[in-house]
Amino acid sequence: MSFLLRVVLPDQPGSLGAVATALGNAGADILGVDVVERSRGHAVDDLAVELPSGRPPDVLITAAESVPGVQVESVRPHSGKLDTHRELELIEAVTVDPGHGLQLLAEGVPRIFRAGWALVAAREGTRAYRIAESSAAPETIAADLPWLPLKRAIAVDPAVHEVPQPWTELDTELAAAPFGPSTPHALVVGRPGGPAFRPSELARLAHLAGIVTTILGS
Repeated sequence: MSFLLRVVLPDQPGSLGAVATALGNAGADILGVDVVERSRGHAVDDLAVELPSGRPPDVLITAAESVPGVQVESVRPHSGKLDTHRELELIEAVTVDPGHGLQLLAEGVPRIFRAGWALVAAREGTRAYRIAESSAAPETIAADLPWLPLKRAIAVDPAVHEVPQPWTELDTELAAAPFGPSTPHALVVGRPGGPAFRPSELARLAHLAGIVTTILGS
């Protein structure tokens, strides 16, 4: 089985190699590595790893955290290798077919951010509705998203930001980015089971939404 392991480790030479060695000794095969964040003396990396059948994912946590200074933030089932070029592929697809740009965005974002679903929401008055969604987006009844419009990308906290209850099921972490300047539209992404969206991921989400906005507005 394949898993996606998010680790926080010291940002110093040899740290990732030590983690890779520990995982290898535990029987894991590393399929790919994606740098999520670098700041304040630490790094956050996503590692796609494969375990022999029958081995529990707990061994990944034990192995990685046997390296001094390393913390495992999450372990999730994963299919396939990490692909860090999907943003460019999505932008190209939207450019070629702008008429379906919003739907392409909603379908492509979960793969890029390794999330469960995404949708583009719009707000008029006290009513919010979706204008595009990925196949796994949760069903909801008509409601309001009073935190729209957004000025910047945010991690959506259900304790602070009113959201439909289905969005929060399965301990889903939420993020949203403004879709277009000064418009009550937002790109919303749900990541069931976490991990939480980091500032670098919010910046990437905002950047991607901004590029697509420019394409569709041209």
